[in-house]
Amino acid sequence: MNYIDLHVHSNISDGTLSPSEVVSLAARSHIAAIALTDHDTLDGIPEAQAASLFQGQQGHPVRVIPGTEISVSYRKKDIHILGLFVDTDNAALYQALNKARLKREERNEKMTGNLRSAGIDITVEKLKEEEGEAVLTRAHFAKFMVKYGYCRTIPDAFARYLNNDSPYYVPREYLSPEKAITLIHEAGGLSVLAHPLLYKFTLEEVEQMVAFLAGLGIDGIEAIYSSNTGFDEGRMRHLANKYNLAISGGSDFHGANKPDLNLGTGRGNLKIPYSILEKLEERI
Repeated sequence: MNYIDLHVHSNISDGTLSPSEVVSLAARSHIAAIALTDHDTLDGIPEAQAASLFQGQQGHPVRVIPGTEISVSYRKKDIHILGLFVDTDNAALYQALNKARLKREERNEKMTGNLRSAGIDITVEKLKEEEGEAVLTRAHFAKFMVKYGYCRTIPDAFARYLNNDSPYYVPREYLSPEKAITLIHEAGGLSVLAHPLLYKFTLEEVEQMVAFLAGLGIDGIEAIYSSNTGFDEGRMRHLANKYNLAISGGSDFHGANKPDLNLGTGRGNLKIPYSILEKLEERI
């Protein structure tokens, strides 16, 4: 059976592998298709698709689904919506993602200032020297703090400095869920609620979120995910059926920034069949 991974990050956002390296790894791992879903950007898609053509010429074809992961505001929380199959030349989506990146940069300036007040010698310029043109996220902050000895591990950096309740944290300005879904649809894509069980909602609140987003026209829910345990997948499949949503699945691969998550298999528990992709495509 062919397996896929529809939630993957490269170093264009907060992963550590380049888009072409991600595709090469997918080929070596015998993954038939991936969706590159970097945060608030489509910039890695052309490189990934070029690498896909090369891998096909080598006899290891990997289909690349153009995507992105958009942060939106829901009940004063940051939740994520994946855009899959989007047109990378769509001007409205590109402009909205670019604006989101600018807002992210403003927030990063404020957060680095807060961290300097805690004795951490960090600036946006220093982060960019380390990370190049990547979309800077808190994962990059954590990586920097570990590298220069301010924290022992990336989880330690989040626990001490970067979590939402930290005095150094600065919230971002987000798109509304309705706007994100509309932009994705106007770009010819499908909108999918990412990792619905990661937002620290109760199961009742998760269903309320899914029902709300379904009312806005969201297309799917990421029911198959690396962090699922027990009956998690079954519960999400039930919500998908109840609200007539498609099912998606992904590892949320970030390379060395999430070293316990492997492309395609997550923590070893993922098997996302190609039929999931085919059923999603039926909704386009």
